[in-house]
Amino acid sequence: MGRRGAGRRGLSSRSPAGSMALAASLLPPLLLLLLGRPGLGAPGQGAGTWSRFARLPYPQDQLFLHDTFPDGFLWGAGSAAYQTEGGWRQGGKGASVWDTFAHRPATPPAAAPPGPVGGDVASDSYNNVFRDVEGLRRLGVSHYRFSLSWARLLPNGTAPPNPAGLAHYGRLLARLRELGVEPVVTLYHWDLPQALQDVFGGWASPVLPRLFRDYAELCFRHFGGQVRYWLTMDNPYVVAWHGYGTGRLPPGVRGGPRLGYLAAHHLLQAHAKVWHLYNDHFRPAQKGKVSIALSSHWIKPQHMTEKNIKECQKSLDFVLGWFAKPIFIDGDYPESMRSNLSSLLPEFSEAEKKYIKGTADFFALSFGATLSFQLLDSHMKFQQLESISLRQLLYWINSEYNNPQIFIVENSWFVSGTTKKDDAKYIYYLKKFIMETLKAIRYDGVNVFGYTVWSLLDGFEWHRGYSIRRGLFYVDFQSHDKKLIPKSSVLFYQKLIEKNGFPPLPENRPIEGIFPCGFAWGIVDNYIQVDTTPAQFIDSSVYVWDVHQTKKLIKVDGVYTSKRKRHCVDFAAIRLQTSLLQEMHVTHFHFSLKWSLILPLGNLSLINHTLVHYYQCFASELLRVNITPVVALWQPMIENQELPVSLAKYGAWENTETVQAFVEYARFCFTSLGDYVKFWITMNEPSVKNLTYTAGHNLLKAHAKVWHLYDKEFRRSQKGKISIALQADWVEPACPFSRNDQEVADRILEFDIGWLAEPIFGSGDYPEVMRVWLHRINSVDLYNFHLPYFSEDEKKLIHGSFDFFALSHYTTTLVGSEKEDAVKYDHYLEAQMINDITWLHSPSRAAVVPWGLRKLLKWVKSKYGDVPVYVMANGIDDDQNMVHDKLRVYYIQNYINEALKAYTLDDVNLQGYFVYSFNDKTAPKYGLYSYVANQYEPKPSLKHYREIIDNNGFPGPETPELLCPEDVALCPECHFFRTRKSLLAFISFIFVAFIVTIFFIIYYSKRIERRL
Repeated sequence: MGRRGAGRRGLSSRSPAGSMALAASLLPPLLLLLLGRPGLGAPGQGAGTWSRFARLPYPQDQLFLHDTFPDGFLWGAGSAAYQTEGGWRQGGKGASVWDTFAHRPATPPAAAPPGPVGGDVASDSYNNVFRDVEGLRRLGVSHYRFSLSWARLLPNGTAPPNPAGLAHYGRLLARLRELGVEPVVTLYHWDLPQALQDVFGGWASPVLPRLFRDYAELCFRHFGGQVRYWLTMDNPYVVAWHGYGTGRLPPGVRGGPRLGYLAAHHLLQAHAKVWHLYNDHFRPAQKGKVSIALSSHWIKPQHMTEKNIKECQKSLDFVLGWFAKPIFIDGDYPESMRSNLSSLLPEFSEAEKKYIKGTADFFALSFGATLSFQLLDSHMKFQQLESISLRQLLYWINSEYNNPQIFIVENSWFVSGTTKKDDAKYIYYLKKFIMETLKAIRYDGVNVFGYTVWSLLDGFEWHRGYSIRRGLFYVDFQSHDKKLIPKSSVLFYQKLIEKNGFPPLPENRPIEGIFPCGFAWGIVDNYIQVDTTPAQFIDSSVYVWDVHQTKKLIKVDGVYTSKRKRHCVDFAAIRLQTSLLQEMHVTHFHFSLKWSLILPLGNLSLINHTLVHYYQCFASELLRVNITPVVALWQPMIENQELPVSLAKYGAWENTETVQAFVEYARFCFTSLGDYVKFWITMNEPSVKNLTYTAGHNLLKAHAKVWHLYDKEFRRSQKGKISIALQADWVEPACPFSRNDQEVADRILEFDIGWLAEPIFGSGDYPEVMRVWLHRINSVDLYNFHLPYFSEDEKKLIHGSFDFFALSHYTTTLVGSEKEDAVKYDHYLEAQMINDITWLHSPSRAAVVPWGLRKLLKWVKSKYGDVPVYVMANGIDDDQNMVHDKLRVYYIQNYINEALKAYTLDDVNLQGYFVYSFNDKTAPKYGLYSYVANQYEPKPSLKHYREIIDNNGFPGPETPELLCPEDVALCPECHFFRTRKSLLAFISFIFVAFIVTIFFIIYYSKRIERRL
């Protein structure tokens, strides 16, 4: 059966593949069935959140959910007046506490950050209403959250109103109405009129709730006909605690906890007054809704103990519950606050409790970079660990506050203030938060009806000034016109809104199908366990058993038996390893020889014959059980790069003498092991990260010389194949819409893979990208790197020195062009390493990205043609916890399925796949066998891999049966006869003649006896 035909006929159009795919598809209903939707909420019920999420199936629950949001889901963007408006002295605006705070002289003066002062100009939205609304039109949002400047509408905080301010917001609302964008309006976003602070003491005064009610009435009368969603205020926790308690934020009053709690008391009273005002006088005609934007962090226990969980519950009570419980439950503060704060916490009268209770038409949630890891008071963590899990917070709110309708009115993260267009970090946080919201809806039954990204455009970021950016649109704060320049996140969010989430795509679904006959299913062990201790059966000494005293065997001096020849079965370690490999049902086993031990001096003057014999025995035993040995001549290790010491001391691969030494070593290995090994790797995973250009140059020449040596002197008799194995992790542009990021990804692929691959599999010379880039960076005197040149003869020597393309692939990396994190920035290649936090990660933080393997295989084909390809190593670590072996099961299943896609859908000439690694003893945390107390135990991932091997892939009901001829086990001991057929024929003739002669002698002897 032909290779390609077999592959295509083995492919089914059915999308699920195997039990793993079925389990993933059933996950949402199963979660809800087994763990249940949260019941009717009550104070304290949220404490079950931590244990619930600890029980969710791993890794299925953490997989990316390809699904859409409910129909009618609201998508929007937001901004705040002080952060973006500017125009602080325009149109009759009065001063706010933030204006005053920002204009304080820096202490010391040199500490003042360069650039604009506070929000004086910021993004200049006051003068660019149409610019901002055009940004909204481009995004395609359904709503826009913005705040009214109290000081712009009422410059002194009280009547009379400012006509210019009323006209400004009237223009904005009119333009939003023209575009069909729903306004979500915040009455107060931290910018209290300075006059109210000066005259009354701000929110520390009981007068403020009444004044806030008067301000709200003005807004409802002038704008209420155009607004359906009102938010009374934003994040009262920050206003109260840091405005009046710690003094970190305006108005900067350091009144301690008592004043902070008093300010919060008045904020709650003010909110309730405004809600009742709207409910009693405006709701019947305007038919809107009113709530308060509450901000929260998320917290997780240091250990899953009842005590730590209670502390987490208390932490949320002290931040979110401080305001949410009075409004959504019973009009009073959480019991944990009452019991811990005693007289510090003000009291509500029974009438006030009734007045405050129920004063929200939905739960407006703010979550992200404003509070988390920034403005959360460290004492309110109660020694637990802050986290950024939006999904768990949503579930907690749902459980704690009677299943409210939740509107996420602010959410995102941030990027550096120097980031301009390609804001990859921002995108992946946004992706994470939106994915968690989707899971909360689909998996946890939480009622979320809208999402607001923060923010529409870059602005003044409160206490962090202009050092970070949170906008979808870039603003050059030094420019005069303040144009909005769309970042990559604009396109990401725009497409997400168009699709209403993350709908399933064909390429994201597993396929059914099988691999061709003869497909190599393998396992890897970098270096096999070598134990040359002989078995007891070859000991020539004589022993007697002391049955009376010591009960032990006693050696008899001077008495020996005749010695017998050593046999491979005498090595117990070999028998054990081959039996373990047989249990896997693999067809191939890949390991590396130790050059430094075989030839300790680097030449043939000293040979470790015992070790060579061990390797011979190991290979022959593999063949005996029908497992093909795949042997690498050299694999770099930390100590001396696994080179003989004499070579490592004198330049290693920098020294051209190492090239010739490697050729001599290879000749010895081909001669000694070639009868057993038909699948050679010259060099396994040479690390380009640790190679100089000179060393890489010599390494390529050494490989090519060894390949030609085998081709000319050994291939005809040994009939094997040989190539080099390269480490090849995939590199993906962090912003898929960015040309700059794509250029960075292409550059890294050429430096990481093309450096060694292009001379061998491509042109015979280094990639042009490398030469151009090195010329560029050398020309500006930053570096002085020289990439050597090959002579024409060397190019001919190296070009085509392969029989197949062998690669090791473990993970995928995202790279960007804009510097964001100095620790993860490669200055040499001008590449920023980015992490997609929605990806699964192993305990060592290796990303699990199955589709990266398929992309890599397609890239190899596009670069180097229809070359036979072997995935020579593919695996992931665990932490000796069986929970993480479930991740390995997922990893193996899905990486092999992506390999199947490459074979069947992309016509990649894939001929084998090897899992890394054999066992935990030689590769701790990566093995399919654990090694504990001198015992090997198969992990569940081994059984799963064995099942895939037995099925030759992922056959489905429509997959035709593929009949493959049975492999015949080779007999290494028969090599003597296979190479001496004439001698075998002569011996056979003599033997037959002897038997015939004996027959006639016996026959005629019996006839003579009868006659006598």
